[in-house]
Parts: sequence; C-alpha cells; structure tokens
Amino acid sequence: MKNLLWSAAGLSLALGLSPGRAQDAALRPHILGVAQVALYVHDLAASRSFYRDFLGYEEAFTLKNPDGSLRSALFKIGDRQTVELIPEVAPATDRLNHIALETDDAEAMRTYLKSRGIVVPEHVTKGQVTTAYFTVTDPDGHTVEFAQYGPESGMARDAGRHLPAARISEHMSHAGIMVRHLDAALKFYGDILGCAEIRRGSGNGKVLSWVNLRVPDGTDWVEFMLYAGTPTLAKIGVNHHFCLLVPDAAKAAEILGRRPLPPGARLLPEVSVGNDHKRKAQAYDPDGTRLEFMEPRTVDGLPAPSSTAPPPG
Repeated sequence: MKNLLWSAAGLSLALGLSPGRAQDAALRPHILGVAQVALYVHDLAASRSFYRDFLGYEEAFTLKNPDGSLRSALFKIGDRQTVELIPEVAPATDRLNHIALETDDAEAMRTYLKSRGIVVPEHVTKGQVTTAYFTVTDPDGHTVEFAQYGPESGMARDAGRHLPAARISEHMSHAGIMVRHLDAALKFYGDILGCAEIRRGSGNGKVLSWVNLRVPDGTDWVEFMLYAGTPTLAKIGVNHHFCLLVPDAAKAAEILGRRPLPPGARLLPEVSVGNDHKRKAQAYDPDGTRLEFMEPRTVDGLPAPSSTAPPPG
C-alpha cells in the first residue's frame, strides 16, 4: 500500500500537480467544453434573423415563461452547443447573460464546488434542454452555468436535427468574458475548475490583453478579456464575444457577404491575421456583440508565442 501511495504521489508530481490539485482532479467531474453563450437582445426579430438567416442556424428550442411569454430562443451550433437569446431586462446594458460549460455530472459538480467554498444553489434544476443544470457567479460577477446533457435531455433527443447545411460553422471554440481581477479568475477557472492556461496575448506588446484557459476535458477555452477602469458599452460588446471555427475565413466572409443583414448588424469582411497567428473575419450582431470566424490553425503551422506583458493596472 505504501508503494501504491508513493506511486500516486510521484505521478502527481510528474504531471506537475500538487497533491491538492491531484485530489481536486479526482473529485471534480469532467468539464467537456463550452456549451452555450446566452445573450440579452433588444429586438428579438432582428436577432432571430441574424442567427437564422445570416449565420444559418435553426431555432431548436423555444422556452416559455409560466404566463406563456417568451423566456428565450436557442439556436443550435451543433449537438452540444447553442446560442441562447433572451429578451432584455433593460436597454443599453451589457448583453451577456451567462456562459455555460458542459459537465458529465451536474450534481457532483455542484457538490464539488461547494466543497471548494463556492456559493452554489441547494439543488440542481432539470431543464427542458438539459438533464440538470445550476449556476454560480465567478469572481468578476459573470454567471457561469454548468449543464449536463444526459440521454433524456432535450439536446440528446434533438441529436442530428436542426443542423442545416447553411450553418457558417459547426463549432464554437471559445467564449470571451471581461476580467478585471486576473488572479481571482485564474484561481476560479484554473485552480478550482481545472482549466489549463494555453496562451497570453497583448494587443500592443506592452500590456496583457487576454488570457486563454482550456477546459480540462476538451478543446474549447474561455478567453479572459482583461481591462482596467470603466469600459464603454461598445467596448463591452467587443470583449464579450464568442468564436466560430471555420476552415477558411475568407470563404466564410464571402458566404456571409451574400446573406441579408438585419438592422444594426455589421459584417467586417476583411480577413486579418490576429496576434494568435490565425486568420479571422468578424461580425457584430444587432446588439453589438462581436463574433469571430476563425480558422483552427495558425498561418505558419506553428503555435503563436505567449505574451510576457503585465496585466492592466
């Protein structure tokens, strides 16, 4: 038994994990990917047109309040990812309602987070789309949902449906959230959730602009968009964003350029090579939320270097 315990400890050290981190990894359920970005919208008809007619997605789920009014509309990116549109609570405010991460066991995740001192609800909730879900608040005040898609979930029952060929992308690689308190965010998403930092980037080479953390059991990541001071509403719309993977950014921009844009939406068809050495085009939905259409690989086939610039003061 001593040899077995020593071997486990040795393996943990070899993997670069402290005994505490190794224990957490054993207790923590899997986090498989970014499941959803949920946005407040001012004009539901315009937003539906943007995600349906412009991006090519289908509204797979329409959720109602008890009084019959619309609670939200969910557009499927793929069988495990959606964009949720929610009627706004107040105009001219931050459009991000929440991001969702997929887990294979929502109740175990709730229990685990509680053991780490995170405020969690008393129980998980059964949803129309999920087997179970619950939400917590991250250090910057963002709502983070943990969603489980079991065999009986709405997403599982809808597998293979509402996935038209017109979809501009079949996968959302990451969601971007604004982060003011980098150390606290790294503790929550890194130490507690087990996400691994994969890259830091700087827009000007002097101050750190973003930090990417990949989920522990998948390829998707959460992108911290760092800031100081009080950002404008337009800047919030730029930073709170999500990214759709495309094989060819120029081709995607060409296709989108032939599709109708609802009032308030914009397409920036110029393809650029970002700080991460990947080609991308961009668009803004009718509420000013930015979308990236990005190629999965760097232009030279090599990983872009990570920035050593300090975070904003």
